[in-house]
Amino acid sequence: MKFDNKVVIVTGASSGIGLACAKAFIAKNSKVVMAARSEDTLKKLSHEFECQGGKCIYIKTDVTIEEDCKRLVDETIKKYGRIDILINNAGISMRALLKDVKIEVLKKVMDVNFWGTVYCTKFALPYIQESKGTIVGISSIAGFHGLPGRTAYSASKAAMQGFLESVRIENLKKGVQVLILSAGFTSSNIRMNALDADGNPQIETPLPEERLTSPDRVARNVLRSIRKRKRNRIMTAEGQLMIFFQRIIPVLVDNTIYRKFKNEPNSPLQE
Repeated sequence: MKFDNKVVIVTGASSGIGLACAKAFIAKNSKVVMAARSEDTLKKLSHEFECQGGKCIYIKTDVTIEEDCKRLVDETIKKYGRIDILINNAGISMRALLKDVKIEVLKKVMDVNFWGTVYCTKFALPYIQESKGTIVGISSIAGFHGLPGRTAYSASKAAMQGFLESVRIENLKKGVQVLILSAGFTSSNIRMNALDADGNPQIETPLPEERLTSPDRVARNVLRSIRKRKRNRIMTAEGQLMIFFQRIIPVLVDNTIYRKFKNEPNSPLQE
């Protein structure tokens, strides 16, 4: 697939993987629609990318609001007349044990990660069917195996993957590509913005960000996987091994994950 003049919607486009994807598609001469909650950030980025020529626009969007997602699709069609690629990237994480976390925190994570994907995909689907385009879900190994202290995050990614797999099968004969890409631990703001037990951003990351996968690398993998019409892409060897051993030695996987997350700085498992 060539990306020239393809119309691409990217949610969560104000930072991290979403921003890297927007940049990558703009560099390929695509028409990019950047969606995020922060209008000021989007406006600044649009000037930085010199979008005045019509190659990209921004639309303030809270993916937890159904009407916002419908407006995102409607405004894209009004501007460009088609949708070729939808990147469901908007996401949020959390870090707290289930016994401590407030229910509203769990709901918020599900609203962003799962329902945001459902809303945007639902409204964009007729246009993607028409263009025989692509739906992408940015997922995680947490969608394959639950992670301690990330109950809602793991549940939301598993739900998103199940949803997108169903959409893929429903559209097998319609020429629609559905790609689920698990990026692994990526250097972004997601851990700083991860919610604690009370729903406040934890501010500090428990991981060495400089050693993690860069958002630009993830974006390159997204474009490459779309071009090759991939169904699934698990970017890290660690993730691939985990999924393999999960099927044959699940207890080993559980214990390995427990030790890894217990050794994080200020891990909730250390209580």
